Amino acid sequence: MKPIVSIIMGSTSDLPVMEKACKWLDDNEIPFEVNALSAHRTPDAVESFAKNARNRGIKVIIAAAGMAAALPGVIAANTTLPVIGVPVKGMLDGLDALLSIVQMPPGIPVATVGVNGAQNAAILAARIIALSDETVAAKMSAWKAGLGAKIEKANAELAAIKTYRYKTN
Repeated sequence: MKPIVSIIMGSTSDLPVMEKACKWLDDNEIPFEVNALSAHRTPDAVESFAKNARNRGIKVIIAAAGMAAALPGVIAANTTLPVIGVPVKGMLDGLDALLSIVQMPPGIPVATVGVNGAQNAAILAARIIALSDETVAAKMSAWKAGLGAKIEKANAELAAIKTYRYKTN
């Protein structure tokens, strides 16, 4: 299947964080690709990637970066596709990357999830795609229903615990 989500990392050292996005997309059968491109070390490749992503069938780009975190913004500057930035924890507990990604100038938006929030980036990408893809929308609905079922199960297990009671005043 042709990928519809592209996961881009500034370095393969970001892969342990981004594996959560890969796993979520894979579990939900949403085709994706993964590449390492650096805004600083391979700027021409980043520009070419961003400018050609739509023609290759990509619908959403997830871009992860740490420290200066320029990659999501550079990609957003070179495409009209939605870009979701994932700040990667490194220096300053990821605050530097978070601020770099979220503080984009007018006209160059980058949706941004929390530090190391790769799974949420994948879910947001799927929600964007679901707006125009009924198959992905159905997968999102099923996944969301599963979340509720997990909480209901947890509450039932808590209710079964007889060793303590909460007191209210």
